[in-house]
Amino acid sequence: MNRVRIGIVVSEFNNGITFQMLEKAKKHIQKVNADTRYVCYVPGSFDMPLIIEELLKKKDVDAIVTLGTVIKGETRHDDIVAENAARLIADLSLKHGKPIALGISGPDISIEQAEDRVEIVSIRAANAAINMAKRIKKLKETSSSGKTVIITG
Repeated sequence: MNRVRIGIVVSEFNNGITFQMLEKAKKHIQKVNADTRYVCYVPGSFDMPLIIEELLKKKDVDAIVTLGTVIKGETRHDDIVAENAARLIADLSLKHGKPIALGISGPDISIEQAEDRVEIVSIRAANAAINMAKRIKKLKETSSSGKTVIITG
């Protein structure tokens, strides 16, 4: 497969954390020989699905990495934001047949916990997007011919 082409959607809310996540993700994507084609900023994690849908329509995007953090507040708002964003993002992935990696930390975490997860969440999301794009392509190009086919990275 040619290099996997990635679109990144990053939340501006909690940007002290999310912009660090973006830098970690971009460095990792480059390190594993994939290409970052688009970086799109949105106000918050809840706002991601609309721009994700537009990115998924692009022929030069194989997968998307979402980056955000939903910090615990005094109400259940963080739960509502995270649950709805995740559900809509999963629905878009299925609708368009392209992987979208959920690199959104939270809900129910503190700022300190989110800061501790900057690197791991970013790298895991980048890896998930790239590996799923490769595996989907491999699956589409493979015929079982009656034998068991194992699709891995």
